[in-house]
Amino acid sequence: MSSAPTPRTRIRRIPDNADYQRATLHAILDDGYLCHIAFTDEAGGAHCLPMAYWREGEHLYIHGSNGSRLMKRLAGGAEVSIAVSHLDGLVLARSAFNHSMNYRSAVIYGVFEKVEGEEAKSAALDAFMHHLAPGRENEARRGSPQELGATIVLRISLAEAAAKLRTGGPQDDEKDLAIATWTGVLPLRVMRGAPEPATDCPVSAPDYVQAWIS
Repeated sequence: MSSAPTPRTRIRRIPDNADYQRATLHAILDDGYLCHIAFTDEAGGAHCLPMAYWREGEHLYIHGSNGSRLMKRLAGGAEVSIAVSHLDGLVLARSAFNHSMNYRSAVIYGVFEKVEGEEAKSAALDAFMHHLAPGRENEARRGSPQELGATIVLRISLAEAAAKLRTGGPQDDEKDLAIATWTGVLPLRVMRGAPEPATDCPVSAPDYVQAWIS
């Protein structure tokens, strides 16, 4: 898409950094594990909470305890805004005003719906395991009926979502070009460390663990 799907996803501040392509949105979501969910309730006002997430197709998924006040609120039809962001670098310009950051971000609006049925919930949680470590879903014990019964899985459509990105170096004003100071980008990256087996781990690392830092 070349335009925002809805008025509230239209990016007004630096619109040239907006990206409404589904492939861009999917890539930003698939590159992360943590989102922040903002919502309101009558008792406590406004909230913004971190949650683990994963994507399947055109939905973002979360899970939690059936007894969680948060999950009950979200399952009950609360309007939410969800943010996922990756910080890729600090951009240093000649003037303090023109300093910036390189980033990839996505915002989603809408209402969660429950994933109903033991089979559907189990399949969704398998997808979560696959997102954490592809192949893990075939090795870890799947949830028992009791565990699945104590877990709620929610999903939200990506129909009302948009991405915003910045790349590149500083954009200095012409009047500042004569200032003799270092300018450029200080890159930031999330690094994968070497796997650390548990002290009682009985098996050698499978391929997906060995490939973690490849």
